[in-house]
Amino acid sequence: MNTNQVNQGTIENGGEDSVAVLTPPLSLDCESGTDYRAPNLLHRILALLKNVRPGSDLTRFSLPPIFNIPKSQLQCYGESVYCVNSDMLTKCANGETPLERFISVVAWTISTLRPLMFGVAPYNPILGETHHVSRGNLNVLLEQVSHHPPVTALHATNEKDKIEMTWCQYAIPKFYGTSIETQVLGKRQLKLLNNGETYVMNSPNLVIKFLPVPDVEWLGNVTVRCQETGLEAELCFKGTSFLGRRGNYRSIKGKILSSMKTIYEISGHWDRTVTIKDISNGKMTVIYRAKDVISAMKTPVVKDVKGLWANESAVVWAKVNEGILNKSWDKAKDSKTAIEDKERELVRNRISKGEAWVPNHFVLSNCKQETGEWEWEWEVKPKHTKVPPAPISVPL
Repeated sequence: MNTNQVNQGTIENGGEDSVAVLTPPLSLDCESGTDYRAPNLLHRILALLKNVRPGSDLTRFSLPPIFNIPKSQLQCYGESVYCVNSDMLTKCANGETPLERFISVVAWTISTLRPLMFGVAPYNPILGETHHVSRGNLNVLLEQVSHHPPVTALHATNEKDKIEMTWCQYAIPKFYGTSIETQVLGKRQLKLLNNGETYVMNSPNLVIKFLPVPDVEWLGNVTVRCQETGLEAELCFKGTSFLGRRGNYRSIKGKILSSMKTIYEISGHWDRTVTIKDISNGKMTVIYRAKDVISAMKTPVVKDVKGLWANESAVVWAKVNEGILNKSWDKAKDSKTAIEDKERELVRNRISKGEAWVPNHFVLSNCKQETGEWEWEWEVKPKHTKVPPAPISVPL
């Protein structure tokens, strides 16, 4: 394990020492962290076959750690907000005009995408798992508020720049033979409080392709709207064709509209540069450079060991992280199994007592959809108006 790129902290937890293990964020430099390399595909397939027997009950099957990157999905969601090299949120808040702020919000929305690696995935968060991190004046808190279905809540505040963010995310995967398409549902809101503006946006779909070339892509349509100004952006994320042609790989096409009229055209690639073209005069402006924002990012560090919660992602999965980083697969598997067994036991205990899980930091609600493919729509509301500074921080 490369200790230059893995941050650790030790806390007291039920009489035992727990180590918080934080790994580098997903970035352009290396899609899964500079201290981690996924084992070759054959090695992973053999590990999978080793764990599956004819007639096995796959409803309780756990993905072997050899298929995991050393971090939770909760951390991946959080990294898309707090792991950046450029403070794009402050730029959103400081824009002089509504249009300038809106364009900055569009660029920030694009910056939340991260490249992913085929054949490996983060851990599924356990119920009640949290992730609490600060970067400068931005404090971010995530909680796994539901396990079946898996629903993740995020609340972030920046008191200096008067910014507030609330996300609710739940993924619906579907298998299509040559691919798995995961629709990332839920509402994302960004509020610029000084300007009285609320921006609402959605997420593209995550698509894992098996043929003709294995890959992971962000695909689909994203809409960004400002309720108060009426400005709207329509983005279309494209990828390779079925024949493997990469002309549109990681590309973006779209437009910005005012009063239903297109005023800018958007084009580029979310892992390179994105530009807008002013329809009135043809002027081209670069609004996003991925290399400047999601490259060479710093690993979060534990600043306040005593402030760490026992259900912090970096604590919950610490031993599994260590096993993966050291390629001690048996240790990683045993540690992961222990976490999952404990989770099942807690569920059984709650059922036997007739107790319902109540999130610690959010109020979770759902409502029946009258139309649409999915039966329920989930929403979250933070229990507190602001997120306090975190024991984990991202060096500036």
